[in-house]
Amino acid sequence: MSKPSHVLLAAGAVFMLAGCGTEEAPPPESQAPVTQQSELLAACQDTEELAEVAEHSCTHAEYGPFESVTAAPYGGPSFVDVSVDHTAYNVTLPAISYRKWTLGYAGSVIFTPEESTEYAFLTSGYRAIRIVNAATNEEVGLECRYNIPREVCGSLRTAVTADLEGGVDYRVDFAAIVPQPATFLLVIEETAHDHHEA
Repeated sequence: MSKPSHVLLAAGAVFMLAGCGTEEAPPPESQAPVTQQSELLAACQDTEELAEVAEHSCTHAEYGPFESVTAAPYGGPSFVDVSVDHTAYNVTLPAISYRKWTLGYAGSVIFTPEESTEYAFLTSGYRAIRIVNAATNEEVGLECRYNIPREVCGSLRTAVTADLEGGVDYRVDFAAIVPQPATFLLVIEETAHDHHEA
């Protein structure tokens, strides 16, 4: 495959994964589902529990511990691990470029949960996300999306939840289209965890 064709194919994947979103959240009164990976991802209903998760995660997003990682290029293998509990990852996505233009950003990290439970993937910006079992390449169904109110946490904007099995490696794909930045903050937390203890 020629270089321009490969770049256009990668850019197409970014647009499919990212959709046509902006950095701004939808208006609060709009409860329309968010299109993601060819399915509709509904707004989370149990917002009280997710607000607690976001509040706890906000502590890590603001005070750490922090770890900077560069995601592996989208479509290739990833060995970039983001499995350390109670850690805020500063993730940088590789650029998808065509000639001199940057069209977007996409990359993958690996997350291996310790327990089988529901996890929330909280980010500082609105990113398309897809979770895939790294061994079987089977996509994990995402549960719902929670837009984090600024009064709950000013550092994190959105959370996506998914049920994951303990000890299984998951490839987590992220994508963003320009003008979104390549770098964002990621905190992963169990939703059933007792978040009153820091």
